[in-house]
Amino acid sequence: MASAHASKAVPVETQHEDMIHDAQLDYYGKRLATCSSDKTIRIFNVVKGEAKGEPVILKGVVETVNSIAWAPYDIGPILACASSDGKVSVLSFQNDGSTDVSIFPAHGTGANAVSWAPSVVANAVPASGRPTSGQSSIAPQKRFVTAGSDNLIRIWGYDEEAKKWIEEEVIKGHEDWVRDVAWAPNIGLPGMYIASASQDRTVLIHTRPTSSSPWSSTPLLPSLPNSQDPHFPDAVWRVSWSLAGNILAVSCGDGKVSLWKEGVGQGWECVSDFAS
Repeated sequence: MASAHASKAVPVETQHEDMIHDAQLDYYGKRLATCSSDKTIRIFNVVKGEAKGEPVILKGVVETVNSIAWAPYDIGPILACASSDGKVSVLSFQNDGSTDVSIFPAHGTGANAVSWAPSVVANAVPASGRPTSGQSSIAPQKRFVTAGSDNLIRIWGYDEEAKKWIEEEVIKGHEDWVRDVAWAPNIGLPGMYIASASQDRTVLIHTRPTSSSPWSSTPLLPSLPNSQDPHFPDAVWRVSWSLAGNILAVSCGDGKVSLWKEGVGQGWECVSDFAS
């Protein structure tokens, strides 16, 4: 029998007026953000099993909010949102309870997913500008990647002087909608990894060894060892990295989930495959 003093949880799914597309807890597990087809997001303060939230109406966003992602904890309480009208919204929650919102066009035909880069990245040259053999510096960054229905992946960085988000790079490679994108959490390491999943039935791993190197893209090969065909049986919907950034989970439209790991000198190999 439940205790008479137990808190009554408010079901999150009853708060939106339409389908919920994504739900994400912040690093500390104190804030829950949800986004919906009703063109809003909600922020819930999660304390002792209670969840109560007011809608944040994104003015200027006129379509479904598809994906949301909290920034790394050391950047602060910042939430990025991708919507079907191609816009990205970035919400910064201030200590006084106010919220700063920046909305800008990102993908002309729909933004499907968003993922933050690690908050720090190792540079080959120290901040002093004087290279030292065997040493590297750690530079903070505010950066995220988005996936769009324009078949593109776009990387965005925050310009501290102009106080706005700018497009830094565009990564091509897919032939249909990019359904999901995930930046690997390899904090402090020089190598960078981004995984992207597409309606074209492929998953690409985009890598570069340093921040000044060009991106190179490698497809996963689900039919090995029998075939080099990069196509999965159906559209690929989600990709997700492990906390250490060394294992990638791939969710396919055929109902199966596969786990992938980079082999030493052998490319990417499937280490597990099971029905979801």
